Amino acid sequence: MNWRASLISGLSAFSFLVGCGESERRPAAKVSLEEQNAVMAFALSDQLESNEFSGAVTVVVGPEGILGMEAFGLADLKSARPMRKDSVFWIASMTKPMTAACVMMLVEEGKVSLDDPVSKHLPAFKGQKLLKDGKHVDPARPVTVKDLLTHTSGLTAAYATPAGQPSDTLPLEKMCDFYAGQPLRYEPGSQWSYNNPGINTLGRIVEAVSGMPYSDFLESRLLEPLGMTSTTFWPDESELERRALPYAKDKDSGQLVLGKTHTFREPYSDPSRTAIPAGGLWSTGEDIAKFCRMMLNKGELEGRRVLKAETVALMTRNQLGDMPKVSFTPGMAMGLGFHVVREPQGVSESLSAGSFGHGGAHGTQMWIDPVRQRAYVLLVQRANFPNSDASEARRIFQKAALESYGGR
Repeated sequence: MNWRASLISGLSAFSFLVGCGESERRPAAKVSLEEQNAVMAFALSDQLESNEFSGAVTVVVGPEGILGMEAFGLADLKSARPMRKDSVFWIASMTKPMTAACVMMLVEEGKVSLDDPVSKHLPAFKGQKLLKDGKHVDPARPVTVKDLLTHTSGLTAAYATPAGQPSDTLPLEKMCDFYAGQPLRYEPGSQWSYNNPGINTLGRIVEAVSGMPYSDFLESRLLEPLGMTSTTFWPDESELERRALPYAKDKDSGQLVLGKTHTFREPYSDPSRTAIPAGGLWSTGEDIAKFCRMMLNKGELEGRRVLKAETVALMTRNQLGDMPKVSFTPGMAMGLGFHVVREPQGVSESLSAGSFGHGGAHGTQMWIDPVRQRAYVLLVQRANFPNSDASEARRIFQKAALESYGGR
């Protein structure tokens, strides 16, 4: 019997847990790396068995702390190293809401306005042209900070580095000079198009306005106050030993094969690599739970406020009205750095309207439900999900979490 079959067989004894349906709030407890249950492991057992991912860490969060946390499957298939609750994941685009939080701190301080033209803070963007009908023309208005936060800027989608070269080899300033030199693809504010360069530009605005490197600002103003001690752009040796490796599903054999993160150059611990605001962070389930709790608690965690309550409300509110084709799944809207659920359906069926969150390229997900006062964190490293926001694993996990941990 292989390791997967053994796991599934062992988990079957716990099947009754998924149907418990407890609706009352469970008391939060300190996370134990040893204690384990099998609610989510059982719910996701078919996904594990069918090679949708090698292993996972799941976290269900309430305002007061972690309500349930599990680790199951393998972090490394070749060595059969088990997934652990403190396994380290590349969270990719889940970095974006954290970058947005940094920008909004500067908005709170009056140093940045959402309506500021990007060129006010980054002069290289002054006079940026629009490509229209094969010609470079003046846009109706310049790109604003809000456009960057809502993915409506029209900035180029091209990488600033040559094809095949990792994107962390250029400093943010040079990246943004490249973006500024490219014509806009559409009129700012006219449509939604997911845009990594826009978020990287926000990171550069943080640098220009604060006078600090983006990574230092993020560390001192967000990560340290929240106690996110395992979240970093440069995982050290001990963190890399706990790393969950990325796997892609081979289209012919259906087996998982080792993938590679082409975004970065190795060693990942090298601090000379550029901190990428659009997707450079590595983290753990426990750390992401702290960020989620802060958002559930309207900007505050354990007596330390990092954002005003009204700022959190603004970030998690639909900013684009009835603009069509927003986000990666049906029924969605866009806030400031967060995707927002307008009409729960399909993969978001277990979330309330007004829930918000973000995913990452390798299938990582965090979704925060302010109505039920719950947050759901799913960490896997699947390199070629067709659409990581629409994965069946995410839908199953959120459904099982709602049934097992309830909410208000």
